[in-house]
Amino acid sequence: MTVIKGYRRDNGKFGIRNHLLILPTVVCANQVTSRIQQQVPGSVAIPHQHGCSQVGADKERTHKVLVGMGKNPNVGAVLIVSLGCEVINAQDIKQEIEETGKPVVWIDIQNEGGSVKTIHKGVEVAQDLLKKIEDIPLIDIPLSELIVGVKCGGSDATSGLCSNPALGRAADTILNAGGTIVMGETTEIIGAEHLVAAKAINQDVQQKLYKCVEQFELEVERMGVDMRGGNPSPGNIAGGLSTIEEKSLGCISKAGTAMLQGVVDFAEEIPGTGYYFMDSPGNDIECVTGMAAAGVHVVCFTTGRGTPTGNPIIPVIKITGNEITGRRMADNIDVDVSPVLQGKETLDESGKRIFESIVNVAKGQETKAEILGHQEFSISRIGISL
Repeated sequence: MTVIKGYRRDNGKFGIRNHLLILPTVVCANQVTSRIQQQVPGSVAIPHQHGCSQVGADKERTHKVLVGMGKNPNVGAVLIVSLGCEVINAQDIKQEIEETGKPVVWIDIQNEGGSVKTIHKGVEVAQDLLKKIEDIPLIDIPLSELIVGVKCGGSDATSGLCSNPALGRAADTILNAGGTIVMGETTEIIGAEHLVAAKAINQDVQQKLYKCVEQFELEVERMGVDMRGGNPSPGNIAGGLSTIEEKSLGCISKAGTAMLQGVVDFAEEIPGTGYYFMDSPGNDIECVTGMAAAGVHVVCFTTGRGTPTGNPIIPVIKITGNEITGRRMADNIDVDVSPVLQGKETLDESGKRIFESIVNVAKGQETKAEILGHQEFSISRIGISL
């Protein structure tokens, strides 16, 4: 049995990292949050542009993502920083994260008396929280408890030819061990959604998947725009992808061959083990953010063109099938599977190397994105600001 390393949380879940998360409830608290994080080595922060002038679905999404980031088992403790007059309720966020049993502290800029006083207070609180989680033991965890997100971005022709199908082989290994795979990007199954739906365990799952695609297409139609040029992007097209259907056929191969157990909303907690699809944007940062907020431990991210992006709380493993990208962006690429296209390696062999990388990262090895400090975070918007 393959064993990884993790930190067992009070609610029974485990994380492969032990972060102190500093969480602003609103854009107005970003600077104070960042200043606290800069003075507390070992902490991570998630500045964002939302938290106020939002109602309805957008307010709910922001709340859901912030709570999900705090609940993610890779986070050991949370410091919440609010302004005091935003629409997002910091007390509610605190209480929901506390359901996990992890320590959560909330400070408010207006109550503390401004930025400087809040930064001083925040640094003291953050240092105390770090001391509390430093004693959490690192223990052996079975691979069956690992949740892996699969994502592609900056795709080119090599993505569908080798990096995505090689990742699919690794995904099958995770699933066969009892683990969980989460694939997102509703925009990037368009034209191939019937192939994903064909693997659904029942008609309800199948219809929910089709509904996700239908809603997106209706929204594009309502806006009166042509998604081509945005997806496939100019970089996708320059890399040899001619249509969204061609891109989608390569995209869906990264989830492997297992049956689809369910479809979850953006940032919704994954309800079980097996293969799940998340209704999410194709935008790289927003998609990975939704996975992190859903409780995913690590994301495998294939890229033909190359991208440096990461996430504040979950490691992101970069995989390429493009030999030039692997050489030119060696600082960012963790696994190069281009030997498949050279006839030097099979997809199964490349998939094994990707699987080994997942296991090593789940045992504590840092990804290139972690080493370089890439902590990109973004909450997708639904409607207008007030």
